[in-house]
Amino acid sequence: MPYLPILIIVACAIFFHRAAEFEHESSLVWAGLSVVISVMTFFAFRWGWLGCLLGQAGLFLGIAIFRALRRKP
Repeated sequence: MPYLPILIIVACAIFFHRAAEFEHESSLVWAGLSVVISVMTFFAFRWGWLGCLLGQAGLFLGIAIFRALRRKP
């Protein structure tokens, strides 16, 4: 059983859940996207923990850009 990947998936999901709560957004969507990206990078693409963390950084950047473009004046 791969315990390290599961631990990293849970840690990233908790991070995005807390970030969504801080931003008053849907934490289920943010944490769900984090879990999907983590599972894809670990188990489908087999990129390992570095690929997972890069995927999470990409998600964070994508959310930041989306929120910046969506922000109302």
